Amino acid sequence: MGEKEDSIARIYYTIGEVAAMFDVNTSLIRFWEKEFDIIQPKKNKKGNRLFTQKDVDNFHLIYNLVKERGYTLKGASEKLRKNPEDTLKEYEIVKSLNKIEKFLLDVKKELGN
Repeated sequence: MGEKEDSIARIYYTIGEVAAMFDVNTSLIRFWEKEFDIIQPKKNKKGNRLFTQKDVDNFHLIYNLVKERGYTLKGASEKLRKNPEDTLKEYEIVKSLNKIEKFLLDVKKELGN
């Protein structure tokens, strides 16, 4: 394994790694790739998908809309297509609020002991 291969491993994620990040099956990752045009993995000579950090970030948006907020695939696709900036802002706000909630729950736990 050369230096070049090591740097590629840090730039790209395999479908298995992406599926593990979201605790879903690889088939769902392939399905979302087909349903959402914002996911555009590279493919190596063998045809294996290689996802960039941008793809992973887009999966976070899709996961948030579909799994956490209850959007249908069509609804999530429309929201991302019509208003991607606001969708990203909403996701960032929710992510920040979740961090604050976790912090406050940790503080409450510490104070309770």
